[in-house]
Amino acid sequence: MPTIPEKDQQILQSHAGLIHRVVIACQNRSMVPDLDQILDTARTNGWNDLVHAIREVLKGRRDTALLRPLDEEDQVIVNAILRGLQDPSTLPDLDAKPDPALAAPALAAMIHAVRRGDMQAMQVLATMAETMLRSGGDMARLSGIMHPLISGERETEKLTRGMSAKGEALVTALLTELARLEAH
Repeated sequence: MPTIPEKDQQILQSHAGLIHRVVIACQNRSMVPDLDQILDTARTNGWNDLVHAIREVLKGRRDTALLRPLDEEDQVIVNAILRGLQDPSTLPDLDAKPDPALAAPALAAMIHAVRRGDMQAMQVLATMAETMLRSGGDMARLSGIMHPLISGERETEKLTRGMSAKGEALVTALLTELARLEAH
């Protein structure tokens, strides 16, 4: 079995619950009574293309043409759903926790996009920051430094104040990735 790239693995783990719910609902819709509510919330948060593709899968569509209008992250999610329908052993582990260190490149790309005026990236980043805030700990602190990062703050000590060693490592990786992106 081919290995999944780290970035895709992070996406799969972040959305494992949704992926499993959709696969279960395709087999028996009554087993997932909250799926419509979840999809409505996702649409409200701007995930229109993903929700459309999932609703098509729920109607029985299984072709990979569903992936064409989707961005990279949405493609990974829908691909995982389609694979999971064919072979449930490919579904992401619901008990595995995403590695926050793998989030640095994705967060840096979002911050970089917002700094360049990408309004969709700003909406996604705001939603992510709200989720991080509710998580507490280092994630809540990371949520609190999103605005300074977007504004250009790059002083490690200032940004990592109050964080654990793991949180500091994440911010350091994030700053390294931002420096790489900003150099281009």
